[in-house]
Amino acid sequence: MIEPFRRIIGLALPPRCAGCGVPVAEDHRFCAVCWTGLRFLGPPWCAACNRPFAFDRGDDAVCASCLANPPRHAGVRAAVAYGPIARDLVLRLKYAGRIAFAETMARQMRRLLPDDVDLLVPVPLHRWRIWSRGFNQAALIADAVAALSGVPHDRSVLRRTRRTLLLRGLGGKARARAVAGAFAVTAPDRVRARSIALVDDVYTSGATADACTRALLRAGAGSVTILCWARVVSATAD
Repeated sequence: MIEPFRRIIGLALPPRCAGCGVPVAEDHRFCAVCWTGLRFLGPPWCAACNRPFAFDRGDDAVCASCLANPPRHAGVRAAVAYGPIARDLVLRLKYAGRIAFAETMARQMRRLLPDDVDLLVPVPLHRWRIWSRGFNQAALIADAVAALSGVPHDRSVLRRTRRTLLLRGLGGKARARAVAGAFAVTAPDRVRARSIALVDDVYTSGATADACTRALLRAGAGSVTILCWARVVSATAD
């Protein structure tokens, strides 16, 4: 009896493209136009930060930024480049309560999850932000990645200790100052020697991810890889 009802519901409420809302074959899919409008990221990329290269320079090639200032993290694995469609999904998840988009993002992020990761940790929000929004979008994405991959996740091991300024519109140095010392590990034994994927929606300047990475490594984490839906990248790679 259940299957006929599913078919009826499918006809009445068909799955829709996560980008534009036109009907598609399955949930969490994109129409052809939106799919081609997304820039999916992957190799060739910098061996240190995973910033995409315009051409293959070899597996060990490192970008100029990482040569000058090696990152603390073990790379930024982003499913797509930040652009109009990627941005709309983020905004609709965070501000319109479209929480199903967390799984839509996680399905594309799953392919970039390193094999050695054994713990997923979402970037935390301050409790006041959670109370006003109702949820932490990074935690919802981490939940979905965990369900798809089988890798355990821990929502509470990393905590935001104080409210910070909204980073939108700030430069790189101002962002770094705003989040400096804003994160703490609540139980070091739960991260010690673990290979962690720090989960977030968007990687912009890296200030928040760097502050979280610093806290996790100080607590004894073996490595921290940034896993996110979208990453701001320049039009041309170095």
